[in-house]
Amino acid sequence: MSIHEFSARLINGEEKALSDYKDQVLLIVNTASKCGLTPQYEELQILYETYKDQGFTVLGFPSNQFMNQEPGDHNEIAAFCERNYGVSFPIFEKVKVNGKEAHPLFQYLTSQQGGLFTEKIKWNFTKFLIDRSGNVVKRYAPSTSPIKIKDDIEELL
Repeated sequence: MSIHEFSARLINGEEKALSDYKDQVLLIVNTASKCGLTPQYEELQILYETYKDQGFTVLGFPSNQFMNQEPGDHNEIAAFCERNYGVSFPIFEKVKVNGKEAHPLFQYLTSQQGGLFTEKIKWNFTKFLIDRSGNVVKRYAPSTSPIKIKDDIEELL
């Protein structure tokens, strides 16, 4: 099994098969607009712009499961990301990342790379690095600066 077997809705409502990202290195991130870590969008965008021509993509998945820090609707989220951080990487519709109603992709991601003490995602901006074959290679804590992941990304490109 790999992440290529899943699909999710882009922020514009279009269903997107993750198999469309075959042969790309991915960084999948659960995001939020009103979090102390929200400025990580800037570094995520830098990574995307730096490596997109080499087969790298960031996939952002907004979630409102952590202290309601992503309260906006899809249009508000998209506008926020574009206006404040110039985000041009794919942003998906808001999802749940924990619990029985968690999106199947996040159920899979957490089963492949558990966190410290638990598989559960503890906060916004947890990051999962995916290789070109769709395998979950590494999980990063919310506090990990996206730029610090650069070397790991380069190894997979």
